[in-house]
Amino acid sequence: MFLATVDFSVLLTGLMINSMSESTLYVVATPIGNLGDMTPRAVEVLRQVDVIAAEDTRHSKKLMSHFGISTPMVPCHDHNERQQTANLVARLAKGESVALVSDAGTPLISDPGYFLVREVREAGYRVVPVLGACALIAALSVSGLATDRFYFEGFLPAKSSGRRKKLQELSGLTSTWAVYESTHRILDSLADFKEVLGADRYVVLARELTKTFETVLAGTVADVESILQEDSNQCRGEFVVLVEGNKEERETAVDPQTARLLARLIEELPPKKAAAVIADITDYRKKELYNLALEMKA
Repeated sequence: MFLATVDFSVLLTGLMINSMSESTLYVVATPIGNLGDMTPRAVEVLRQVDVIAAEDTRHSKKLMSHFGISTPMVPCHDHNERQQTANLVARLAKGESVALVSDAGTPLISDPGYFLVREVREAGYRVVPVLGACALIAALSVSGLATDRFYFEGFLPAKSSGRRKKLQELSGLTSTWAVYESTHRILDSLADFKEVLGADRYVVLARELTKTFETVLAGTVADVESILQEDSNQCRGEFVVLVEGNKEERETAVDPQTARLLARLIEELPPKKAAAVIADITDYRKKELYNLALEMKA
């Protein structure tokens, strides 16, 4: 019996090339810092498409050069996305394929691109995700906070008055929530966090993820603010700020309409399942609903 030697890298590359489709927009994630996070699939897609729509072509040129990617690029950012979309859809109509990349991470996560994706889809062409790095998901994975449900706000307003108003809206969320923040505003933002959420609210600060000076700080707002005030180096870079949900005791009474819905569901489902379904679509805790369901059954 003869055993064939298989070069899996060549085989994988061949499969990627063969899977490339005409008239397709590929939404391609790129590293947020560590170039080792660039996936082989992302490299091959970027090599094989006809054009790359980049948030900043000058920035992306360095990445493409590192991976030996010579595909032509066109800019697609907040200021020209609608105009560029018409050009890219026209290229798709000719049977070309397009890749969309942002400056770092997964496109459209607090980056331009949603208008392009929607227009391409409505024009009848495929939109395919090419997965990879995302600062939000990376931060959540190491935060130690509950992630069964979470809310992402994106960037907070630049001015303190607008930021405090937004924080007030977010303060009552019982699930984990997250925002992005810049090096220039992180201390001012933490001051507003302390004012609106209280000095004792538990937060996690993920800084410069996957990069040389990656830091994850966890503690009360006051503790984290103190660390940054004492060490200016901790104020540098890009931040994901994660906030533990509000733990204040809620009223335990379930409103009559929700109670009627629960009563109807437990006629068809086990109490645990019925409670989980309603918890998914309301702000009530599953345990609270489960206990009520048990009472109703009894």
